[in-house]
Amino acid sequence: MKWIWGQGIDDFELMTNVSKKLRVKLKQDFQIIHPVVKHRKTSKDGTIKFLLSLADEMVIESVLIPSDNHYTQCISTQVGCSMGCRFCSTGIMGLERNLTSGEIAGQILAARSFLKQNNHPLPVNNLVLMGMGEPLANWTQVKKGLEVIRNPDALCFSRRKVTLSTVGVRGKLDDLGRSRLVLTALSLHAPHQELRKQLMPAAAKYNLGELIACLERYILAPRERITVEYVMLKGVNDSLSHAADLVRLLSRVKCKINLINFNPGQVTGFKPSEHEVIEAFQGYLRSRGFTVMLRKSMGSDIFAACGQLKTKIQDRQ
Repeated sequence: MKWIWGQGIDDFELMTNVSKKLRVKLKQDFQIIHPVVKHRKTSKDGTIKFLLSLADEMVIESVLIPSDNHYTQCISTQVGCSMGCRFCSTGIMGLERNLTSGEIAGQILAARSFLKQNNHPLPVNNLVLMGMGEPLANWTQVKKGLEVIRNPDALCFSRRKVTLSTVGVRGKLDDLGRSRLVLTALSLHAPHQELRKQLMPAAAKYNLGELIACLERYILAPRERITVEYVMLKGVNDSLSHAADLVRLLSRVKCKINLINFNPGQVTGFKPSEHEVIEAFQGYLRSRGFTVMLRKSMGSDIFAACGQLKTKIQDRQ
């Protein structure tokens, strides 16, 4: 654990406190294969997007988002996604396969290796499982990967530095809360069931009332809150009437709200809400006692922003 994950060593011969006999056996029977940076792009705002190649030559995207003194890494959990959210580029490509726990955690090693080789001074201090895929649709492998990410002998991230974003999957969301492995963000995007089903076809499988009831009983630390994510779509979900419905929906949920600018990618049929509309929406929610932030879009010029990740190689070329 310490050699492979803590130090990123991929050669058994370098594991000097392991017996020579065991090192020979390990070398005969096992391989250590990390995701490999196949291509990268750097945004004018400093965001770095990787196209990572896996052992079977499938590819995923992972993103490093800079702040003043560290990077936040956006991690993928699937090749593609089956949720089909109509405003998301990943959603329209469908699902190729789930990632293994090693491929999930291995994205961090790939990023650290790149930063070290290129003398980037900022470390990767925060993680968001908000890349390609629905984490709870691959919960068994995601949970195993998070145990590596959290392990002090491995990648050693504290719980408050790791956030998992989900649309909500029945039976898995409660388990996520009980695991106490990460902070939780819910991709909501609509204040009532019919609109949510239109925007997010997978929402039909998890009634909004049932989902909110799960959030109301969610296991949280005393000062902890669930993050509710809400992408602002012009003329679709951004009116003050929608804001009022959102207040009623979340009235008993211990949460904070992140409003997200819609980032046009390869999705048609939607436009970003106008700035004044977002301000009015935010102001209404704040007037009703909610903590509300507008998430800054990073990397949109290289299609690395929220909702823009897509791995068709021909599109990248």
